[in-house]
Amino acid sequence: MSFDANRPDLTIGVIGAGAMGRGIVQVAAAGGMKVLVADSRPGAALEAREFVGKMLTRAVEKGSITQDEATAAINRVQIVNSPAEMKSCHVVIEAIVENLEAKRQLFGELENIVAPDCILATNTSSLSVTTIAAGLKTPQRFAGFHFFNPVPLMKLVEVIDGLLTENWVSEALMVIGRRMTREPVRLTDAPGFLVNQVGRGFTLEAAHLAYEGIASFADVDRVMRDVGGFRMGPFELMELTGLDVTQPASELIYNQFFQEPRYRPNLIMRSRYEAGVLGRKTRKGFYDYDAQMKPIIAPEPDAPAAYAGHVWVSPAEPQGHKVLTELLTKMGARLETGPKPGANALILVTPVGEDATTCAVEQELDPKRTVAVDTLFPMAKRRTIMATPVTDHVYRNAAHGLFASDGVPVTICRDSPGFIAQRIVAMIVNIGCSIAQSRTAQPADIDKAVTLGLNYPHGPFKFGDVIGPERIHRVLTNMYRIYGDPRYRPNIWLTRRARLGVSLLTSES
Repeated sequence: MSFDANRPDLTIGVIGAGAMGRGIVQVAAAGGMKVLVADSRPGAALEAREFVGKMLTRAVEKGSITQDEATAAINRVQIVNSPAEMKSCHVVIEAIVENLEAKRQLFGELENIVAPDCILATNTSSLSVTTIAAGLKTPQRFAGFHFFNPVPLMKLVEVIDGLLTENWVSEALMVIGRRMTREPVRLTDAPGFLVNQVGRGFTLEAAHLAYEGIASFADVDRVMRDVGGFRMGPFELMELTGLDVTQPASELIYNQFFQEPRYRPNLIMRSRYEAGVLGRKTRKGFYDYDAQMKPIIAPEPDAPAAYAGHVWVSPAEPQGHKVLTELLTKMGARLETGPKPGANALILVTPVGEDATTCAVEQELDPKRTVAVDTLFPMAKRRTIMATPVTDHVYRNAAHGLFASDGVPVTICRDSPGFIAQRIVAMIVNIGCSIAQSRTAQPADIDKAVTLGLNYPHGPFKFGDVIGPERIHRVLTNMYRIYGDPRYRPNIWLTRRARLGVSLLTSES
């Protein structure tokens, strides 16, 4: 079908004038399109138009647009009383409540109002595009058009093909997304689409860590900011979005994937959700908040005095041994270089996906003197260490004091395969590879969607390449071996590229 997505008189209908809907109205109007906006709540559409006007005025004050451009944009926004008045629209975008029946009813009504070549699009973030379209007479003109909140600031839009969506529909939405100055990424329908799937690796693995007692919420957040390079830690992020958003979405994705273990939610999130302890919006969540809405976080304890005894670094992981010996040499540590540690030396191991206990047992080291150090990530801003359950506190404190002696903070977590950052990043990479393997989207598009939609320092494939596909694969393989939990099994996309020694971005011909 011929559809001119660049026509100057393109008219967009937006149904739902909440935070998402009004954001879509703003970028569509600013992109030169006429916008008809409707909402079932009386006065909501007018409120949305007024809000968009204020945002455009603010953009003028910042010098982002001219006054004439702002005036022209707001004049392109027209309030209508109901979907029945959207007959002239070339595209209608739904941004109502995340309820399957409500969406189906709305689109069933729209089918009988708009022209046969009008594109019908849903902004759903968690429901199946194919399922919403299943009851329509014309599912071939239906697609997902998923924006991110706040829409004017978040450049990404996901264009989702339902099972019966015709190519011209998604191609048109890609063009319209660019006219709205968004970065469109095209994919096939899958639970959670791209961004929400990958996001489960960040939040759910953090929840599993905390539930197992490996580290506190604050320590996980500190490590993922300082070590992983993320702008926010996973618990900080869930506090901001609210568990009333995160938890239902997590359970929906898990069940839509027929309870795939990689997406298994955690009781630590469910119990807070049921108790109404949702985060910042309830002034209590993973953190408590003061009167200024700042999280109340206990300061990190002072590090012990610098350790002056002998240190032996295990050579079992050659790369970790190299990183750690270079760092300790710069710090002036008294390194032992023999094949076995001396009788009183602090023993350091550098596991990749293993815990300190496994290293001590399999390398036949004294577990009472063994401490593990995470060398897989840069150690300039923070260092992560962990001890076995029987490590003498004298040696644990010695390691803490040693690695903090140059002023860099140290996080001590309990014994865990993969420490903190290894576990979370490996899960992000593995889920990204799973999306590529299922042909939901291309690897480069997955990376682009994650960096734009989640503000991660890298997309899953770039993250895997920076750390090394073989090492990411080893993290997951060792976690799977020790835990016996299929959530950690490496995806075949990752396995093949790790074995071949090629980039995770390598597509198949």
